[in-house]
Amino acid sequence: VQLQASGGGLVQAGGSLRLSCASSGQTFIRYTVGWFRQAPGKEREFVATISRDGGSTYYADSVKGRFTMSRDNAKNTVYLQMNSLRPEDTAVYYCAAGRGLTSDRSSLYDNWGQGTQVTVSS
Repeated sequence: VQLQASGGGLVQAGGSLRLSCASSGQTFIRYTVGWFRQAPGKEREFVATISRDGGSTYYADSVKGRFTMSRDNAKNTVYLQMNSLRPEDTAVYYCAAGRGLTSDRSSLYDNWGQGTQVTVSS
């Protein structure tokens, strides 16, 4: 499955953005999808993940209560609604798909999108 992330941009602290991750494959429903991010000079870190049917989500503590992940399998798309953004949320955000259960481990995701830049100014 091929993934394409979009929706990034520049926003002031406290603002909101919604990222999208669109899949070109017809079997999107078979994949667990995760969002990860990587800030300059830092390792890639887990942000959120969602189960195949969208019934289960799991978030990193740093974004819990501010970010919401959802999916629309009819549109082969997942979303990451980001509210109350902080400067420390600045990073390139990647979506990834895997065949396993929801996980915060990047190694369990086989397919990665190209990333979208999110910049939060103070």
